[in-house]
Amino acid sequence: MAAEPGALDWDLSEPFLIDILVGPEAIDHYGHVNNAQYLRWVEQASWAHSGQLGLTLEDYRALDRAMAVHRHELDYLAPGFEGECLAMATWIIACDSRLTLTRRFQLMRPRDGITLLRARTRYACIALSSGRLRRLPREFVQAYGGALATET
Repeated sequence: MAAEPGALDWDLSEPFLIDILVGPEAIDHYGHVNNAQYLRWVEQASWAHSGQLGLTLEDYRALDRAMAVHRHELDYLAPGFEGECLAMATWIIACDSRLTLTRRFQLMRPRDGITLLRARTRYACIALSSGRLRRLPREFVQAYGGALATET
């Protein structure tokens, strides 16, 4: 499908996008995408964007750091269905260069331009070895801080 950033009415400019094909495993007993699946796609988009910024799971492990979820906010706006092609956008909207960063997400159905989900996640930097809060390493500040989107 490969959604084009400019082809849809995204909430913010210059989104990082992943394409999603809704498979049967995503569908719940009501015949639409299960709420928990949307959260999985949020995580998938986060990791894909981090990788595009040059930070992989291997980098996290080598630096003994991780961005752990502190808070998720998800607004479910419309249902998704099996076989649909969707586009998930993410933006980094805050990075304090010390402990936290925040992402926004928007899930759209390109066929009709409907937004199915808007979400926001706040992450806190921890040491993988202890689970305790730790400062963002320089590599995180450069990658994530350098990708900040402007909220309007």
